Amino acid sequence: MKVLTSYLTLFFAVFALTPAFGEDLTIDMLNKRDDGAKMVYSQDIARIDVGDTITWVPTSKGHNVEFIAGPDGWDAPKKSKNGEEVAITFDTPGIYLYQCTPHKSMGMIAMVVVGDDTSNLDAITDMKMRGKSKKKMKAILADL
Repeated sequence: MKVLTSYLTLFFAVFALTPAFGEDLTIDMLNKRDDGAKMVYSQDIARIDVGDTITWVPTSKGHNVEFIAGPDGWDAPKKSKNGEEVAITFDTPGIYLYQCTPHKSMGMIAMVVVGDDTSNLDAITDMKMRGKSKKKMKAILADL
């Protein structure tokens, strides 16, 4: 029994000291989603932990990712080129709003919530949206 207890103690000690690495999430940039929605990302709201990475994958050449809002102190990356994969690691908690530049008026917007932190919700809510993005924004905010 002492040997088993020693092994279990060692086992838990090793896992407690092992560094935690962020998770990876893939979001597709789509012309049409399975639910029939057109010009969308595969997820309207991605919920991740601090340190996680999201990779956006275009399913056609006409889509990109452009961040238009985020928490204070976060520097938005440059918008991605159309048709190119982009990966971003999120180290700052908060809500991030992004869009597909060519299809933003068609409602191709989405959000990332990092660390369940919604402290910058008012700034996101105050964003002026145009076209179908205005209606989509209301729906996404209702789902937060």
